[in-house]
Amino acid sequence: MSSASAPAKLILCGEHAVVYGRPAIAAPLSDVRAYARVKPGQAGSGLRFIAPDLGENWSAAEQPAHPLSELARAALARLGVEDADLTITLRSDIPIASGMGSGAAIGTALVRALAAHVGLALPPAEVAALVYASERRFHGTPSGIDNTVVAYEQAIWFERREPAPLIEPLTIGAPLTLLVGDSGVRSATRLPVGAVRERWQADPRRYEALFDQVGELVVRARAALASGDIRLLGTLLDANQALLEQIGVSSPELERLVAAARAAGALGAKLSGAGWGGVMLALVTPETRDSVAEALRAAGATRVLGV
Repeated sequence: MSSASAPAKLILCGEHAVVYGRPAIAAPLSDVRAYARVKPGQAGSGLRFIAPDLGENWSAAEQPAHPLSELARAALARLGVEDADLTITLRSDIPIASGMGSGAAIGTALVRALAAHVGLALPPAEVAALVYASERRFHGTPSGIDNTVVAYEQAIWFERREPAPLIEPLTIGAPLTLLVGDSGVRSATRLPVGAVRERWQADPRRYEALFDQVGELVVRARAALASGDIRLLGTLLDANQALLEQIGVSSPELERLVAAARAAGALGAKLSGAGWGGVMLALVTPETRDSVAEALRAAGATRVLGV
């Protein structure tokens, strides 16, 4: 039996604009993870998946177009394995459709576990590429940032480029204390991503200008992170939230949590991920951490995570 895991992620700033070539900053959440376990199956059984957290149990033969069936076959082909009888168990502590990269984490854990099962280790770039191909089939036009930060497991600067993205490790000049508030509203990534694409196609000048503003903000956020200026970073997170609201991917539930965090002393707060639900993040100090967490729960957060 072989096992592997992969972390959740947070986009600190730059979501949605990153799909259109602007930079974004993301970080892994190492304490919140997805897990995959691979063991030999019965002869002739092929690939069988057990995913209790997804409420699913299927075989690749029965559901060949399932994203994880396709990903497992692609990973095994890359590993030089043509046919395999395997039982694959998938489990995740990451809320589904929450903006925390649950799909990328499950996919990354799956690829890592299959590689471990055949005694090989794939480099992060190859794991990210396999998972990205799966994410594209499932989400339509993802930027590639989720699978990248999850596969590399480090805070990164990311720019979507052809033929390959620009990925750079980040310098962080001072400790960051973040809280993640879950709105409890689930929204599949492809829905807000698709809606933004439709709006961009209908009014490209307006949306390109919004994406430019996000990109400029991300550049400033990188400098603030490097210098350890967390107060400036908080101001930039607030500005990013305002732009995301104009882009049309926020929600009343997220905005209620953002407002509660700011009122309780957060240095800045914004949604994180695709939006229309999922999670938000708040930049706090050690002194305000508890009061902000309490305010988020009082405002309706179904759970609050510390980072």
